[in-house]
Amino acid sequence: MLKKLHNKRGEGYIDVAVLVLCAMLVLALAVKVFPVFIAKNQLDTFANELCREAEIAGRVGSETSTRAQVLQEKTGLNPTILWSKTGWIQLNEEFTVTVSMQTNIGLFGGFDSFPITLTAQAAGKSEVYHK
Repeated sequence: MLKKLHNKRGEGYIDVAVLVLCAMLVLALAVKVFPVFIAKNQLDTFANELCREAEIAGRVGSETSTRAQVLQEKTGLNPTILWSKTGWIQLNEEFTVTVSMQTNIGLFGGFDSFPITLTAQAAGKSEVYHK
């Protein structure tokens, strides 16, 4: 009986099966987690473009609202937008925009699924002089 237990025949097949199983689990995890990184990158771009629009317009108002709608349509994101200042912004006056949204980082179906909040912030200075 001990000779049969010490026999190493067929061991390679089990090693390959376990290796393939582990590789598939890592691949499945990556497929579920990478969209969160993509959403974070899109959120950063969203904040930067909103900030640039406010810099060019010299105010937080209809221009930035229109730009936010266009960005929401393009990216499919619907974040919460918070401005440090509203209305007219004088030349070289600093402001910030904070864009945040909640996304689900579900791993495998409903198992171990939880929401996380993604936040992006951009700062800028007005480029318009108001008399």
